[in-house]
Amino acid sequence: MVGVFAGLVVVGFRFLIDLGFEWIFNSTWSVARWLFLVLPAFGALLGYLLIKRFDSLEHARGTDSAILAYHRRHGYVPPAVLPIKSVASVLTVASGGSAGYEGPVTLLGASCGSIVASWFNLSRRERRILMTAGISAGIAALFQAPLAGAIFGFEVLYSSSDIEYDCILPCFVASTVAYTIFAYFFGWGALFPMPTDIAYSNGLRLLPYFVLALIVTFGVRFYISCYTSVENSFGEMRIPGWTKVVLGGLVTGLIGFLVPEILGTSYPVIRRTLTEQLTGQTACVLLVVIFFAKAVATSFTVGSGGSGGVFAPAIVCGGALGGAVGIFFARVLPVSWGVHPAAFALVGMAGFLASAIRTPLTAIVMVAEMSGNHQLIVPAMWVCGISFWLNNGWTLYRSQPHNRDASPIHE
Repeated sequence: MVGVFAGLVVVGFRFLIDLGFEWIFNSTWSVARWLFLVLPAFGALLGYLLIKRFDSLEHARGTDSAILAYHRRHGYVPPAVLPIKSVASVLTVASGGSAGYEGPVTLLGASCGSIVASWFNLSRRERRILMTAGISAGIAALFQAPLAGAIFGFEVLYSSSDIEYDCILPCFVASTVAYTIFAYFFGWGALFPMPTDIAYSNGLRLLPYFVLALIVTFGVRFYISCYTSVENSFGEMRIPGWTKVVLGGLVTGLIGFLVPEILGTSYPVIRRTLTEQLTGQTACVLLVVIFFAKAVATSFTVGSGGSGGVFAPAIVCGGALGGAVGIFFARVLPVSWGVHPAAFALVGMAGFLASAIRTPLTAIVMVAEMSGNHQLIVPAMWVCGISFWLNNGWTLYRSQPHNRDASPIHE
């Protein structure tokens, strides 16, 4: 039931996303690029005012709120999350805000599980299980990655390698159903298809991949430090909340005017790094610029109170860093090593995701499912393992306990 419910909700959310981008983003871009100096602020303001009307949603931020609900609120997520959070997130991101839809969809899925538990008057433990199944179902559908979505639900709850064992099979079932429903409307293909002939076939490549793991490690630290600093700074400001989101939106608009690739979800950046043969110093520098610009813009969009997620921007940042490293090694290493920038972009996405949100298993599987290329799982394991270990204690989600012993539900 949670899988059906969440699948239909995500289908409606996706239609809303497509409608928002067509009406707001594409139509505005065709009129005048300079409008994006102010449009992100306007969209974030509308989203903020919409959520502000509902007291129960004031702190409904996304994945972090879902994790908090699991550990501190007995798995309860307000039903009003479904319509209000959906519209607010589309207004923020479709107007150019640098954020993702996975945070809102995580909360939408969690709300589906919580609502079903309320229908049947289930226990707190059962509510938590259905809530995680809803989280998995939402991610599985939106990212068209059923196995990765299933793993995400029971892995994202802790910043260590601990998982919630009771939730594994429910997450598998709900993800399967939700993904199937979503695919009937939007197709069965991969979200970011890339050539499947790009494979890991030379052990020497583990050396440049090790360098990539180190760069990803410090890239994640920059992203997290930037986001938490901006969020804390806005939290300390003694000004109205609507003023904060407007300021954050204006900064995002200025960055987006200079680097338009960072506006919205930035999915075209991922598609380019995975499908085009990027070469040359200019492409390398551009990807590095996109990484820093995306990290800062996301920090101001979401850290100021805008409605959106930090999960998808982490994928973009990882892909940009990985692509830049791949271009560099393709230029300096012998051709016999077979270094392909697209492979480094994909593995960089996995490593960044594993390290930033503490979900290595999800990251390894997700990049394979999202790209349709399962030939790079070995280097993804290598980079994810190293970056996850080196960034122990760093996470984008403040509500994540370190392990099961630190969660109040296991006292």
